[in-house]
Amino acid sequence: MSGRLGRPLTALRGLAERWRGDIVRWWQQLVPRERWFYRLAVVAIAAAFLAVGWLRAFPLGPRIITVGIYAGSAWGVPQGQAYALIDSIIARYEAQHPGVKVRYTSGITRTDYPEWLAERFLAGDEPDVFLIAGPELPQLVRLRAVQELDCFMQRDDEFDGEAYFPQIMAYGRQDGHQYALPVECVPTLMFVNKTLLAREGIPMPAGDWTWQDFLTICRRVTRDTDGDGRIDQFGCYDLGWRQAFVTDGGQLFSSDGRSAHLTAPAMQETLDLLRSLKALNAGYSVTARDFDLGRVAFRPLDFAQYRTYQPYPWRIKKYSSFDWECVPMPRGPSGVGDGTAPMQALLAGMSARSAEPELAWEFLRELTSAESGRQLLSTEAGLPPRRDVLRSGAAQLTLASELPASTLSTAELVSIMEHGWLPPRFARYDEAMLRVDSGLGRLLDDTTQPYSEALTRLQREINAFLQQ
Repeated sequence: MSGRLGRPLTALRGLAERWRGDIVRWWQQLVPRERWFYRLAVVAIAAAFLAVGWLRAFPLGPRIITVGIYAGSAWGVPQGQAYALIDSIIARYEAQHPGVKVRYTSGITRTDYPEWLAERFLAGDEPDVFLIAGPELPQLVRLRAVQELDCFMQRDDEFDGEAYFPQIMAYGRQDGHQYALPVECVPTLMFVNKTLLAREGIPMPAGDWTWQDFLTICRRVTRDTDGDGRIDQFGCYDLGWRQAFVTDGGQLFSSDGRSAHLTAPAMQETLDLLRSLKALNAGYSVTARDFDLGRVAFRPLDFAQYRTYQPYPWRIKKYSSFDWECVPMPRGPSGVGDGTAPMQALLAGMSARSAEPELAWEFLRELTSAESGRQLLSTEAGLPPRRDVLRSGAAQLTLASELPASTLSTAELVSIMEHGWLPPRFARYDEAMLRVDSGLGRLLDDTTQPYSEALTRLQREINAFLQQ
């Protein structure tokens, strides 16, 4: 036996000696003896690479992912358990990723969050994943602070971009690339004072009502109820030109943000509606107090306020003196058949400097997953931005148990979300809108001024500004 093994072992030793000699000769050629410090540098670099590889394969402690969030609702409504949803998502993620821990800073308010996040970026220790208000995304992209997600989405078989409402998913896109995913959204609805309408013998408006239906009801309810010669009951409070223009199918700016469409028929129809409402009130400006006291029939309201203030106990604290309900916004004469209404969306993105990009992406995916959407529907004031969640039977049961007397069906909510309007985002949008607000305000105040010439002048002014 030993004789048979001796020759193979001798051959192996010879081969090892030859390899050792080859390695030594290669080393001497690569780094001459007189340059010993080069040898030392190469050894140190090789040792560093080995150490990094070893630590990544066998870390001394847990790998950490940080998340930037704030306490409370994104929509400014009361919320009970501020961190219940995120804690649940983190627990599920950590169970799926042994050896990974997710951390977040608690106690940051929604108002303080933008400044806190900016400070973290300046200090170079921003969170791996963080919440983004939709209008803030372009600035983050310009600063290269947020990671492009296209490659992560394309190679991840568990991610389904088709599950989201398309226009809400597109809200996380900038310059043709996806930089953020939608987390939560709220569409605008029309608040209806049911008690006031019942007192006037007027039925609740249907879900497919129009501006003409809306204006007819406003005319019927606007009157002096106590005989003192002053109007004390009103049709509508807080309807602005932006909301009306959107429900009439209006698009104020071109897709590239280089021109405005102020002379479009939808704008003239919008101004007609607002002037008619103003004339009904005989110069009186309807206030929030009038609305809270139940003296107003209608008010645009976002879905978060509807979910918060319709059920007990917040209903008692906010609107206890009358019954109310919400319906879809009325459609303007130029509006599309299914209706369009303004909507707001909350996004989430990844830091472009994250040390753990794959883990950060997987957490971002979990944060916006169907399971997280179902939990959001049960615990938050807004709605999940996923079609698969909102169309499910579970969503119908959740909303039915929470809003048992609601006349707003899940199908109507899905339609509102499908056609919801999110504001455009270009570099000078905010300033352009301030100029439009100012110009239209003057036009609404001066009821003697014809639309066509004034809108043409304002459009020229805005276009000149946008093209500077």
